Amino acid sequence: MTTAPTAAAQAAPPAADWRLLTGVFATLGIIMAVWGARMPAVQAAAHLNAGQLAVVLLGAAAGMVAGLQVGGRLAARYGPSRLLVGPTVAFGGSLVLLGQCITLPTLTLGAAVFGCAHGLLDVGANASAVNCQRAYRRPIMSALHAAYSIGALAGAALVVATTWIPYCLLFNLVGAATAVGALVAHRAVRAARSLDDFSSTATTTDRAQPVPARVWLLGTLAAACLLAEGAAADWSAVHLRSLHASEATAASAYAVYSGAMAVGRLFGDRLTVRFGASVTVRSGAALAAVGLGIGVAVGSPASALLGWMAIGLGLSTAVPSLISAAGRGGPRAVGTVAATGYLGLLAGPAAIGGLASLSTLPAAFTLPVVLAACVALTAHRALEQR
Repeated sequence: MTTAPTAAAQAAPPAADWRLLTGVFATLGIIMAVWGARMPAVQAAAHLNAGQLAVVLLGAAAGMVAGLQVGGRLAARYGPSRLLVGPTVAFGGSLVLLGQCITLPTLTLGAAVFGCAHGLLDVGANASAVNCQRAYRRPIMSALHAAYSIGALAGAALVVATTWIPYCLLFNLVGAATAVGALVAHRAVRAARSLDDFSSTATTTDRAQPVPARVWLLGTLAAACLLAEGAAADWSAVHLRSLHASEATAASAYAVYSGAMAVGRLFGDRLTVRFGASVTVRSGAALAAVGLGIGVAVGSPASALLGWMAIGLGLSTAVPSLISAAGRGGPRAVGTVAATGYLGLLAGPAAIGGLASLSTLPAAFTLPVVLAACVALTAHRALEQR
């Protein structure tokens, strides 16, 4: 016969669940950094030109969008914690698989599996985080996303330290360690009490019809923010080189951006508690727009570095806050917002390149500046609960 938990136990924050999710988000960051940083080696081993590599990346993107959509439905039906162990094993296993693929068809298929596992795990992690945050009764989402940023920095450092070994061996080691770690954590996931604890409001909304306009607005804002993140990832170093910065200075641009985003997310929850999500996101987006705008307009390497730092710091709390707001509509809303947001991340670099080919690279950066300004002006409509 079981006994009911005491009131103190019910009120205690689920610290073990928070630590579990921190590990999940950090793992996501590590694997994505390892895959992205060693991609040139994958391209060389498979003798792919730029167009063929784009096909592989398109396969990963298609798999991810499918995984996000399917993951939202599965999480709504069975609970998001069910998407933590299996997809993590598949995520690690698909990285191992990618290490063995040396032809365009096999790489494209492997990338699609990799992307699908990423999408499923992304929904499971974010929807579980929404529920864990509800149990904490205070914001923790920004700190969990900071774990992703820190994991990405750790993954990048791991790649730098292991450039002397074949990429396939690194993929095997990281992928196998990920899969084994997920299996070891299976018991902790089963014991977690807060990850599937939806409020009656969220459950009812998810089973019925969520407010489409608000969900799409949240997704559009996430896409705008992630487009700027994609621009930072793929174009910040190119921007610095176009300003005649040294290779070392140009290479540091993304690190400056990533470090600023990690710091912003570490303090984001405190800012959200003090000022509210709407004020925090709008102020940060305004900082991003003004900072990058000035950095591009001045046109010096120092101002450009400060501009990309402003983008990282200013947008650091936006996506965690948007995901938290989507969580009121249940896992399917989280999946929809995440899928829409990632379309911005995938389209961002291509959009910058297209605009740069039509005008100039500095002129192309007006796109993330304008989008950040739009977030600053409209985020309150999605984030202020009515």
